[in-house]
Amino acid sequence: MSTITAPTYDPTTTAQALAQKQNAAAQSALTSQTAAATATATALAKLGASITSFQSSLSTLTGTGKTVLSQSATLSDTAYGSATASGRAVAGTYDFFVEKLATAGQATYSGLTDSTGNSGLLRVQLGTGGSGFDVDLGAATGSDATLSVRELAAAINNAGGNVGKVSASVVTFGTNTQLVLSATQSGAASAVSLKLDGVNGPLKSALGANVSATVPQDAVVWVGGQSGTRVQQASNTFSNVDGLAVTFTKAQASGDANLTVAVKTDNSGTAANVKSFVDAYNTLKKTLDGMVAAANADTGAAAGAFASDAGVLALQARLVGLLRPAGGALTLASFGITAQRDGTLALDSARLTKQLAVSPDGLDRLLGSTSPSNAGGVAKALDTYLDQWSGSNGQIKQRTDANSKQKTDLTKRQETLDTQYDAAYARYLKQFTDLQTLQATMSSNVSLFDALFSSDKSS
Repeated sequence: MSTITAPTYDPTTTAQALAQKQNAAAQSALTSQTAAATATATALAKLGASITSFQSSLSTLTGTGKTVLSQSATLSDTAYGSATASGRAVAGTYDFFVEKLATAGQATYSGLTDSTGNSGLLRVQLGTGGSGFDVDLGAATGSDATLSVRELAAAINNAGGNVGKVSASVVTFGTNTQLVLSATQSGAASAVSLKLDGVNGPLKSALGANVSATVPQDAVVWVGGQSGTRVQQASNTFSNVDGLAVTFTKAQASGDANLTVAVKTDNSGTAANVKSFVDAYNTLKKTLDGMVAAANADTGAAAGAFASDAGVLALQARLVGLLRPAGGALTLASFGITAQRDGTLALDSARLTKQLAVSPDGLDRLLGSTSPSNAGGVAKALDTYLDQWSGSNGQIKQRTDANSKQKTDLTKRQETLDTQYDAAYARYLKQFTDLQTLQATMSSNVSLFDALFSSDKSS
């Protein structure tokens, strides 16, 4: 008698294979689109960071009040202080005579001991006006009701109105404990004192018993030498000469010779500033080059994230164009900043120094400024153009928002596709499970028939 041979298969595996095959084309496209969106998000973040970093470098070099030129300042006798110069300082020699240094106010309260029963507000006064702050003695007192000198100093330092105006410290000589208050700023207005009217308890009399104070003073310096202009101020750093800052640490005696500060061009410092511009540009250029690079079959290198993006390709080309300002005899190449074969920049320091000797302010005029009030210059043009990409509603923001929306849509499509897969899998699993059950039944029936009607059965 004939037999039925049922194919051997697993309903679960078969259902999975058929459900996957049903969704294969849609899943392949969706996976590819999701990967592209993820790569775009990463590339946009990298591009945005690179542009912002370059603009930050531009601002550091050419922002408001900045200059690429570097100047050095040398004080004739460093025992009396130090000097620094920005690029705005005019080269030359400047005379000073230091009549007095500014000092900070200080008050010392001696013979203090830890005590109990203190309350009220202790007023720390700065100067003769109303400037100062209050210290709550009740809040400063420890859990054992004793107010120690160290707790008092800590309360003064941490008082809400202090914000670094006064520094309180504890000094001990044998059995003599002192509270020392020091103004953090110098000048005649920095005198420190304590007002005890709001204090209750033994601390009031202790603070009023042994007090010594130094009288602070303003600095007095003659700018232009002893026959120049008398300048009195609270700080020992004088910046009366544009671009020059001189900090004095020692006063001169009557009859001493004037101190001089020599300001001159610092070619190595200027070269370092220009090199930082070149390096920042090259970093951005290389980032863009990698993002728009075409695939290379020979090396197996994949195409950049924006290889076919017209906008990013235009950005790459525009950056190169902005380095060549129209008109004018001076160019970046005049100052030794030249383009290499790969589009990056290189600096010839010797050529830079030579051109600066001919045109000291030419490089600053050529680069301009990123300041909103400046009307031109290479730096301004670069910064203005890049703002179209890095601005609050620039290309990076718009593209990132659009890509985020696409990723959200792709996630929803994946959820729909997953639901379709689950439904197809459940349908196929039921069908093939039922078929397997039917085949098993039929096979059992065939075996039964064979047993009943076999020709080998005894009669």
